[in-house]
Amino acid sequence: MDYMTVQVITPNGFCYNHHAYFTLLSTVDGELGVLPNMIPTIASLKIDELKVRRIDDEKHVDWISINGGIAEVRANVVTIIADSAERDRDIDVTRAERAKRRAENELQEAEGKHDIDAAKRAEVALHRAMNRLNVSGHR
Repeated sequence: MDYMTVQVITPNGFCYNHHAYFTLLSTVDGELGVLPNMIPTIASLKIDELKVRRIDDEKHVDWISINGGIAEVRANVVTIIADSAERDRDIDVTRAERAKRRAENELQEAEGKHDIDAAKRAEVALHRAMNRLNVSGHR
């Protein structure tokens, strides 16, 4: 087989399900390029973008915002179980910008109070918002 199926599943159900020639994952250990017929692999994902080169057109690339999770590659199926995920075309940029500003304010406030836990939560929220904005820029 010269292609694979890429599936992104969140607690809300399927976010993405298409055939692809290539997928680029951002794992906690670095980037992982996946091609058809790859050996079985499981990897933890970090908050970052997922790149999928579709089979319908050589230049057709889908971008998906992934907010952590796990990827399994097996039998030409890439299954991603993500905490949350959004395709570039589905991202509400205004909402993402508001989330970014809110996270920046919370981070500044937490740092001012020396609240390490609140600062870490705000950093994660900021990273998620920035990821969504970066992915939306691929439209």
